[in-house]
Amino acid sequence: MKKIVVLGLAFVLFCLASSLVLVSCQNKKVLLPHANETITADVKNQSSVYFFFKTEEKDTLIEVNQSNLLSSGNRVFNIDRRLSLRKVIMEIKRLQDKKEASENYFSYTDTIKKAIAFLPFTKVKYKLEKPDFNVVYFYLDRNDLVHFKDEVFSKNELLTFLNKKSVAASVIVFAYDKGMSFEKYIEYQFFIKNLHINQKGIVINTNSEYIY
Repeated sequence: MKKIVVLGLAFVLFCLASSLVLVSCQNKKVLLPHANETITADVKNQSSVYFFFKTEEKDTLIEVNQSNLLSSGNRVFNIDRRLSLRKVIMEIKRLQDKKEASENYFSYTDTIKKAIAFLPFTKVKYKLEKPDFNVVYFYLDRNDLVHFKDEVFSKNELLTFLNKKSVAASVIVFAYDKGMSFEKYIEYQFFIKNLHINQKGIVINTNSEYIY
């Protein structure tokens, strides 16, 4: 019996280290996105939602398991990193409109600590459209390129661009390529979080995001 328990724990740890979240009583897995830091290490009073990657003929589909979703408490979204951003956000908006929760989190794997961590997104308002002309925004595509008006440059040049104050605005937002993977989206979240803008007067509005 002890050997069985030890083997079971070893298997669970291996799965976590490999970015897998196993759903009990189901032969399914979610490949979590990666990051190299932990924002939130633990979420109390949580219920989980699983977004499974599924293929049917040539189409990629989302299969959502929300059987354990509670109407209150904190919600953890375990989303397969291979899914497209637009499909993911459409489902998230549907669930957010349906039920209230204290806090919402994305789960991901901290590759340094080799542990599951959580990224809060409770305050983020998603819009599945292109911003109108009154909004100053940067469009991030799936190939690590940034589009700003008629300019296109590498995401690694964004900080220099902002610090030169090439933007005639005080508040900027980000828009995302709807076809990028959820993995790429999470990568961008940490990239934006770690932008240290020295130029005074420029503020990033992280509570509003556009996907198109």
